[in-house]
Amino acid sequence: MKNILLILMLILGHVVADTEFADPKPSIDHPRKFVFPISEGTDEAINHVLNSANNVMKFYGPEKCEVCIVAYSKGIKAVMKNRSFSKRVKSLMTYDVEFIACRNTMHTLKIKKENLLDGVDIVTAGIVELIERQLRDWIYIRP
Repeated sequence: MKNILLILMLILGHVVADTEFADPKPSIDHPRKFVFPISEGTDEAINHVLNSANNVMKFYGPEKCEVCIVAYSKGIKAVMKNRSFSKRVKSLMTYDVEFIACRNTMHTLKIKKENLLDGVDIVTAGIVELIERQLRDWIYIRP
């Protein structure tokens, strides 16, 4: 019986353990920087990325992290007007989440700037933006 209780205590001790922050700890002066790609066009895939970004911001606090979401390929619909998730994108923008659209994708799919939500930035190549952010110490998250 004592062995079972000891094993249960050890398991529960690991289950409720908090995440230990790396130095420097996340703060306004040292925010964590995350970049998420959206390349799939299904509602499920887009909502998964939006949920993940939201969860990261809840955990750290919006003032202690910077979040960028890069939409390219079929994922470009995440930043287009009149979509089921447009309100969620606009809501994340109010917390300074940066949304970026790929101009190459826009050209290929014949999407005009006026088809994008207000506040979405455009870069020449979404994949290159992901590479350059990582080289500037942004953490790449692929949910």
